[in-house]
Amino acid sequence: MRRHASLIFFLAALTGFARAQSADEIIDKHIAAVGGRAALQKLTTRHSTGTATITVQGMDLSGPFESFAKAPNKSRVLLKFDTTALGGPGEMVIDQRFDGANGIAMNSMQGDTPITGNQLENMRNNAFPSSMLNYKEKGLTPQLLPREKAGDKELIVVQFTPKVGSAVRVYFDPATYLIAKTVTKVSSAEMGDYEQTVVFSDYRTVDGVKVAFQTVNTTPSQVVNVKIAKIEHNVALDDAMFMKK
Repeated sequence: MRRHASLIFFLAALTGFARAQSADEIIDKHIAAVGGRAALQKLTTRHSTGTATITVQGMDLSGPFESFAKAPNKSRVLLKFDTTALGGPGEMVIDQRFDGANGIAMNSMQGDTPITGNQLENMRNNAFPSSMLNYKEKGLTPQLLPREKAGDKELIVVQFTPKVGSAVRVYFDPATYLIAKTVTKVSSAEMGDYEQTVVFSDYRTVDGVKVAFQTVNTTPSQVVNVKIAKIEHNVALDDAMFMKK
């Protein structure tokens, strides 16, 4: 009887310990899962190429995709779509740039739009290669939230709250500690307040670091499905390419 009671207590203690993981411990496990702190710190730039399909009001446009990232937080995304299939005038080029402080969205058909307000704050909170490497120094406060069901899994949820800008909920796969998705509340003058969800899949190892080769970015107005074909790290990227022309 005593042995049975001791076994129950031991199993209960193990269960309680498993549930008592802190947000900091989850972050450490994630960093180890993607390749480790040393491997991430070796990355200074990333150049990705592939294809993107944007779905707007039930219609699809597909074309080449290209993205650039440079430490600590510079980014650029370049998309090209042929609009003739939908009755458009031809090629549409979308070029979004962020130089670490200021951002601009350039559209060959709609003109240039400065990125301001909440959207700009959120871009400033991003970091390459991962905002989790130095989240404390960046002023991000992590909070472990209750797990959420997704299919046959209960995903681990950690919310990161910055000093300025939107909080981001990060959903980790408990089997791998890789990021399954993120959810961010965004505020814009055009659309008001809405949630942006990004789902990550098809992780592959490049230069010792696991990277998602497919992302699906969903907002109330559109869905963008990106499939990466090639990733290069530590290529030379001039700072000027992240600035407005």
